[in-house]
Amino acid sequence: MVAPLLRSLWSTTRKPFTPRATLIPRFFSAASASTATTAAPNPSLDPSRLRNVAVIAHVDHGKTTLMDRLLRQCGADIPHERAMDSINLERERGITISSKVTSISWKDNELNMVDTPGHADFGGEVERVVGMVEGAILVVDAGEGPLAQTKFVLAKALKYGIRPILLLNKVDRPAVSEERCDEVESLVFDLFANLGATEEQLDFPVLYASAKEGWASSSFTKDPPTDMKNMSQLLDAIIRHVPPPNASLDAPFQMLVSMMEKDFYLGRILTGRVFSGAVRVGDRIHGLRSTDSGVTKIEEGKITKLMKKKGTSMALIDSAGAGDIISMAGMTTPVIGNTVANVEVMTALPTVELDPPTISMTFGVNDSPLAGRDGTHLTGGKIGDRLMAEAETNLAINVLPGIGESFEVQGRGELQLGILIENMRREGFELSVSPPRVMYKTENKEKLEPIEEVTIEVNEEHVGLIMEALSHRRAEVLDMGPVPGHVGRTRLSLTCPSRGLVGYRSVFSSDTRGTGFMHRAFLTYAKHRGPLGNVRKGVLVSMGYGTITAYALMSLEPRGILFVTPGI
Repeated sequence: MVAPLLRSLWSTTRKPFTPRATLIPRFFSAASASTATTAAPNPSLDPSRLRNVAVIAHVDHGKTTLMDRLLRQCGADIPHERAMDSINLERERGITISSKVTSISWKDNELNMVDTPGHADFGGEVERVVGMVEGAILVVDAGEGPLAQTKFVLAKALKYGIRPILLLNKVDRPAVSEERCDEVESLVFDLFANLGATEEQLDFPVLYASAKEGWASSSFTKDPPTDMKNMSQLLDAIIRHVPPPNASLDAPFQMLVSMMEKDFYLGRILTGRVFSGAVRVGDRIHGLRSTDSGVTKIEEGKITKLMKKKGTSMALIDSAGAGDIISMAGMTTPVIGNTVANVEVMTALPTVELDPPTISMTFGVNDSPLAGRDGTHLTGGKIGDRLMAEAETNLAINVLPGIGESFEVQGRGELQLGILIENMRREGFELSVSPPRVMYKTENKEKLEPIEEVTIEVNEEHVGLIMEALSHRRAEVLDMGPVPGHVGRTRLSLTCPSRGLVGYRSVFSSDTRGTGFMHRAFLTYAKHRGPLGNVRKGVLVSMGYGTITAYALMSLEPRGILFVTPGI
């Protein structure tokens, strides 16, 4: 009697046993915005199933919103709007800062989609991923038409022989008519022709879309039928017009590293497109670097994890084939631009050529009277290590040692360097930075300076003020006219030296009462345009700590705008 009673008590009180093998550790950091899921079944390695596509556009023309709709159409679980913007600063500012790769499945095909930034300052992100893809979706706002950065990203795509698909976005807006779309299409065609597109590239397919409402159409419409209010026509166009990767599965494995991130558990995660061959977990590989004297072997190792972004989460995979875009862990030394290959391969893949940096700032130890009050990382050594780590993951930034405990950081613009400073501040670094300086060149004993292409859109009453301010900054007007569909708005196209635009954005916002738009993109190096006219020189910073006196402010008042009053 006792034995059956004990048996029944045991069966009702015991907890079900969970085998340890089914528990998967959470090993992905917030930076990779994912937690590993169970290993996905081994996919077919057939390259003809793959389509590699980049989404390129000017800033705020709707790339990231479009990616949201494509992910949702293909069944991905989206935690929030702008799901691809996984960095805190991206969500706060509403901009894309770094390129990101994900894959979606559509009609037995695998689409590797790359979301890219729209700001000229982050152009290096576009340059390094365009070589990974065979197709591109060029998103253009049907109301605004092609702008400065549209030209920049399109030039990069055409240089790699890509035939883009033109997507006219925001056609649901009241100001956008079919005539306006035809006008924008002809402007884009002219842009293609001016950039030296081939006849095949000039014959680009055109689609009309409202990414916000979540539909795309092959013909102009503002309200498609209910059964057509989705992205299927765009996905079908990608399958039809983007060629599959031209890659060999039989050749030895080679991959060019295009992105890199660091994970607390896995170490260095390298992302890139498999150039040839197939790769499996456990394979022996090595890293190769091209130098002036030839190819150098930098490290040999074993693949510990193979991963692929599917929707918004990272999935473990067993193997991958030529043409696919994957991530791997197991190497500690290779950086962006290096080649990862089978141990018998000793040829490195050609690296991406980036445009030169145009602006530089000096980062150093904080030696102000308020030093040590704000951060925890204060020494030159720590600041230097952080900057070197940034240069490894961001090819558009160069870091050079300066005098003492200072470093010269070269980049594409104020926004790019401003984002770096803000990231470092949030990580607990305390540092001093110099004003931005433009990087000059000398050719044939002639001084050259970086010239930027600037597009400005303002109300008519502000045109005179803006023209006067930019004339002091050595700008030259190329074109001026009304903005289609916006009564009382004027668009200006100018070229201006980079040094003239340093610090101008805040002045521009004040002059236009926050109603103006200004977009800029690097154009070329040209002859120095001479000294600037009457422009604001800088800021007044207190070098003492204590109570402010009226006597001290009296002599400072004529020199600028004061933000403080006596007694503070």
